Amino acid sequence: MFRFRCQVTVVLTRAILALGGNLGDIHKNLLSAISTLGENPDLRVNKVSSFYASNALTLDGIDKTKPDYLNAVIEVSTTLDPQQLLAFCNQVELGLGRVRQERWASRTIDIDIITFGEELIATESLSIPHPRAFERAFVLVPWAQIDSEASLSGHGKVLDLANSLKDQVWIFA
Repeated sequence: MFRFRCQVTVVLTRAILALGGNLGDIHKNLLSAISTLGENPDLRVNKVSSFYASNALTLDGIDKTKPDYLNAVIEVSTTLDPQQLLAFCNQVELGLGRVRQERWASRTIDIDIITFGEELIATESLSIPHPRAFERAFVLVPWAQIDSEASLSGHGKVLDLANSLKDQVWIFA
């Protein structure tokens, strides 16, 4: 009888995801999205920010005629690669009623990958770090809440960026 030992190394990558929505029961959708993400055996939700409200942002800027957004940021650890994580996030969005019509349109839920480890990715379907994260208070303020030491590649400390934009969001009680 032979006995073999096999050692398997599992590599977990830390990723930052931003979630938001402005249609339907947004609070419930955010909670459901976080729960569904955490049910994936290849992903662990480590930290969840408070929920923050912000004005709707369109291609032309802030649009106060549209419903406000509710936003959160989560830190996850995953064995998925970036494309697999994107596909899973899109699947969660679809399950929560997300209909992709036009860019910048109102939505039930949106899940963006902000960072994926230290990776820099620029493909047609995925840009990491998220190319507009550095200018979005609804990403930076909740992110700084869960990780005050975080940095955004090419832009500096998340906390410093968040402090310069914090008047653009308000905490949701």
